[in-house]
Amino acid sequence: MAEAPCDRLSSTLMLDEPVSSVRQVSAQRATALASLGIKTVRDLVFHFPRRYVDLSSVETIASASIGQSCTVAGIIHHVQLKTPKPRFQLVEIHIVDETSILIVTAFRQPWLARSLHEGMRVAIAGTVEFSFGYKRMTNPVIQVLDESDGASGMIISVHPACEKVSATLMRRLIKNALEEVSGLIDPIPVDLRLRFRLMSRQNALRAIHFPTSMDEARAARRRLAFEQLLILELMLMRESMQRSLKGTACAHVIDGPHLQAFSEALPFELTLDQQEALASILSHMGSPRVANHLVLGDVGTGKTVLAGFAIAAAADTGTQALFMAPTELLARQHAQSMGPLFDKAGIMWEVLCGSTSQNERDAILAKLAAGTIDVLIGTHALLEDSVVACACTLVIIDEQQRFGVDQRECLLSKGEAPDALYLTATPIPRTLALALYGDLTLSYLKMRPHNQANRSTKVLRRADQGIAFDAAREALSRGEQVYVVCPLIGQSSSENASPKGRSGKKDVEETSSFDEDTYEFSDISIETDNDYGEVDLIAAEKEAAHLQSGVFIDYKVGLLHGRMSAEKKQQVMDAFRAGEVQILVSTTVIEVGMDVEAATVMIVQDADRFGLSQLHQLRGRVGRGSLPGQMFLISASQAPSALERLSAMERTEDGFELAGYDLSLRREGDILGNRQHGATMLSLVKVTRDGAMIEAAHDAAAAMLEDDPLLTLPEHAPLARELRLMFKDAHVRQGG
Repeated sequence: MAEAPCDRLSSTLMLDEPVSSVRQVSAQRATALASLGIKTVRDLVFHFPRRYVDLSSVETIASASIGQSCTVAGIIHHVQLKTPKPRFQLVEIHIVDETSILIVTAFRQPWLARSLHEGMRVAIAGTVEFSFGYKRMTNPVIQVLDESDGASGMIISVHPACEKVSATLMRRLIKNALEEVSGLIDPIPVDLRLRFRLMSRQNALRAIHFPTSMDEARAARRRLAFEQLLILELMLMRESMQRSLKGTACAHVIDGPHLQAFSEALPFELTLDQQEALASILSHMGSPRVANHLVLGDVGTGKTVLAGFAIAAAADTGTQALFMAPTELLARQHAQSMGPLFDKAGIMWEVLCGSTSQNERDAILAKLAAGTIDVLIGTHALLEDSVVACACTLVIIDEQQRFGVDQRECLLSKGEAPDALYLTATPIPRTLALALYGDLTLSYLKMRPHNQANRSTKVLRRADQGIAFDAAREALSRGEQVYVVCPLIGQSSSENASPKGRSGKKDVEETSSFDEDTYEFSDISIETDNDYGEVDLIAAEKEAAHLQSGVFIDYKVGLLHGRMSAEKKQQVMDAFRAGEVQILVSTTVIEVGMDVEAATVMIVQDADRFGLSQLHQLRGRVGRGSLPGQMFLISASQAPSALERLSAMERTEDGFELAGYDLSLRREGDILGNRQHGATMLSLVKVTRDGAMIEAAHDAAAAMLEDDPLLTLPEHAPLARELRLMFKDAHVRQGG
């Protein structure tokens, strides 16, 4: 018998009730769930498993193959919490079955010693290793088996959990929640479900949490991933449409004298990629519609010069541009490289940063308000209320993924309906760009200028780092310069990146003021899942002192990091550019914007702590001129997977290829940073696997909005409601 409409509506509305309304969720458990971001019933039923334990293919310990992933089941014989060094704990667990013993080592999970006890029956899923005479697993999935879990063929979902809410309890609470929201209204229209052969939302939620087979789990993931993509695409496209209606777009002059003069001032020929991207940018700027263009350029492909052409077009139109960079170093680098070209083209420009004096700031803002500045280059200082442009029709955001959504929106609000040009050196595959940026037009730059020298990359264990320092000394003897990059500034424990790759600091979007230092740790990726033990990370301050007193005692060693004042950072950089400092020890503050042609060697300590895309951007700091560059990646990790990942840097210079490899190993949000709103909504989407689905969802959203821009048709009402809820709860806005 079909479910009554009122019951279906009641179940759907129940999704937005507090999680405490679910059976067995006490106030204490609700608090624990909130620590996992679970505050409503919706959050709970959309808290998807991170993997499954397939009891239909359980192996005995004796038959488990070394180096292969498998699931074994057994009885806990011994549990011990060990502290081999301060602030570092591991739990050792001995599992026995009728054939042998398995030793499990769990790093950084001390609560397991309290939750696991001798005599418990558990399933263990992971990769089998062999050392010191025993089969072992490191950081596997550990699932306590209930009496009912022994059934042959049963599949157990394993959800992200915490100390006060175990994976077993989480599964029970989700089951209770699903019972209370049975008969959900499906937001995806029937015609789309039929076209793409998607199961209903209700069945998909049941199947992803409690599948009867792995095929059913995969079908459920496919349905729910499509829903995530469709909703995100609709949100991005609708917000872009709404923003374009807020004011009258400017059709820029794209063949004026400033553009011509800027082109003639260039000391080099544009690559074919640059020419094609420039044609696309100017074409959109010349249109009476708001332009939203993203330039994805590999390291050293010349993105900034395209921004210069766009600024020249605004100057020819008699309007203004705002050009925002994430750090003062990068903003001043742009001013240093582009300023002379602007001068030759008759384009008036200024720089506004946090360190700009009050008198100078007042003078710059007066010129901006009077319309005597064509372009204002700056950092987060451009976001202040006192920055009022006379006629801003172009906003440019460099390294746009480093800014929060609200910050991008704030800059866009400086004009009535400005065109937006976003630049990024983070290589994003087209499918991910489609998923994250909706209807933005895209340009890719892969070709480097012909006058750039080649670079080589070598991965070394820490014991062999002398090879890197020998190469550095040879380069120094030729009058060249060296970067040494470290993951940390000092040795305080609070500075270490968290196990999930977070900095532990508040997101930039949540802070009242911008902190450049936040960026230095946002992309560090501590590989807790595969590392065999704690290692001492190399800190920049300690390394600089060590190198100055030892390895490079005959040369001048400088130190650069985000906690230094802007004035001090500028002094260090000026000294390095002038050759007064030969070795620059730094954190990732040099990741973008550093252009010192004499720098030919880069040594990265604890390179396994960084993503490949970030290492690739760092690599772009050497070999920028006619001299070849060398990069040495030093790792103390004992995990084979860490060294295998780094070896990809040796094999290719293609940033997009590296990004694809990185995406196959890590989540999209890990690569793009937590501030990328789209990445946080795609928990079930894997770009390297779901390319066709991303394209399909993008096209379906575009077609839906073309037929029904406001989603007012009856069949679109459930989807429109989902969008309203997502707008209210996630505050997702189109920001590039």
